[in-house]
Amino acid sequence: MKIAATMLYADLADSTALAMWDRRVAARVCKAFPAFASRLIRASDGEVRSFDGDRVMGVFIGKTKNTSAVKCALKINHVFENLLKPRFAAKYEKLRDGTYKLGQCTGIDTSEVLVVRAGSETITTLSWVGRAPNVAAKLSGLRDSPFNTFISGEVFDAANDEAKTHNGKAMWEERVWKSGPVQRVFRSSWTWKP
Repeated sequence: MKIAATMLYADLADSTALAMWDRRVAARVCKAFPAFASRLIRASDGEVRSFDGDRVMGVFIGKTKNTSAVKCALKINHVFENLLKPRFAAKYEKLRDGTYKLGQCTGIDTSEVLVVRAGSETITTLSWVGRAPNVAAKLSGLRDSPFNTFISGEVFDAANDEAKTHNGKAMWEERVWKSGPVQRVFRSSWTWKP
């Protein structure tokens, strides 16, 4: 089945290094991050469609899919920066003293997507084939703190102004992604309180 979809990937940064340092702490962080990201995706009219370790994929459809996905990503950044990081830093000294830095990135793209059932005879899942899932996943892998949200130019162009500016200030910076599958991307360090 083909659908027009906006795909959001939220990914915890460097979770392998965290797991090498302390598996129990990594397990707690890797459990908390997808849990709150999933709640925000659903609260933003998106659907959670897969988990891959510490990464969650959300799908947005409909007329306001780009605006909803962009606002959701900024909400993920808000909760991560203002709730999750401080709580874990208060509990674990190595997170507090900077030995290990918690980070995340959310990437978003939009395109026509082919949705197919994939797997084996006993275990099946939906597979999302097209530009949007691939580009969104690659954008979520970018590390450019404090810029924790990256969107394609197509998402930016289609999003409503409420997701682009706040009190007349631009929330996004345009960049050229020289090594990426799309050239025009926007990055943001802004947060949006849920």
